[in-house]
Amino acid sequence: MDHQRLILHHYTYSPYAEKIRLLLGAGAVPWYSAISPEMPPRPNVDPLTGGYRRIPVAQIGADIFCDTALIAQEIACMADNPSLGALPDDPSVEQLVGRAEGDVFFSAITGASQLRVLAWLLMGFGLKGTRAFMKDRQGMMASGTVRPPRGAAARRLFDGFLADLEAQLQHREWLSGDNMGCADAAVYHPIWFKTNIYKRSVTQSYPNVTRWYQAVSAVGHGDCAELSGADALAAAKASQPRALLETSVPDAPVGQQVSITPNDYARIPVRGTLVAMTSSSLIVARDTADLGLLHVHFPRDGYEVSTL
Repeated sequence: MDHQRLILHHYTYSPYAEKIRLLLGAGAVPWYSAISPEMPPRPNVDPLTGGYRRIPVAQIGADIFCDTALIAQEIACMADNPSLGALPDDPSVEQLVGRAEGDVFFSAITGASQLRVLAWLLMGFGLKGTRAFMKDRQGMMASGTVRPPRGAAARRLFDGFLADLEAQLQHREWLSGDNMGCADAAVYHPIWFKTNIYKRSVTQSYPNVTRWYQAVSAVGHGDCAELSGADALAAAKASQPRALLETSVPDAPVGQQVSITPNDYARIPVRGTLVAMTSSSLIVARDTADLGLLHVHFPRDGYEVSTL
């Protein structure tokens, strides 16, 4: 196997993983698919991250990338296509992306009837798995700061989002510019998620959105090869983290033990030695007995850093 090829730890119905799978396809970046359990424990991921709760996680050798914002930037570098990792300089598009990755994402499921959600879960996980999944997701949100809308309020929010997206797409093919990019994938993924729950189109009242949604779907996932979790761990063990750039911000606690925690939900800390802190990213070193030295990368935005 190629230890420098990106490995994506994900599962089929993860909406944020779909965002990254599409960016890999748009960038024509070859990648390995390491299927992960839908809920912890995740034996293919936990030894790499030290407990990071969210999916997807990307891996390149002994470098581990958490959060889709950071993963998208890696894909953009590999594809030499900046639009895959950054939003266009357009406040209206930035606002749509913020909504898509905030309340709109949650409203895709909280706006659906309980019976519909239950049927979707039972089809995917079975009775025992559905109970475990619901308990896991309740715990994930319980310690968070996010309080998503529910019921009719969530449905109104989602419909309003589609109406605004329809207006944005009236005179443009893509949100990101001349071709599909990060903004398109980010706005697409909650609509894809709701479409999977309902098992039918949720955009039929919005012809521009429907045309755009079909175009994004057609991009596909690109050149993907299956990889076992054991092989992904072996790739980390056989590799060394890439060289660090000397770009730490002033007064950063580099060299100290820290914990990195999401500031919204799934607030499970990752602990290690801070080895780099830039204006936009954090890198924590974890010296593990089984896999050796690993560098776990996080974006600054959305994460709290605490010294231990």
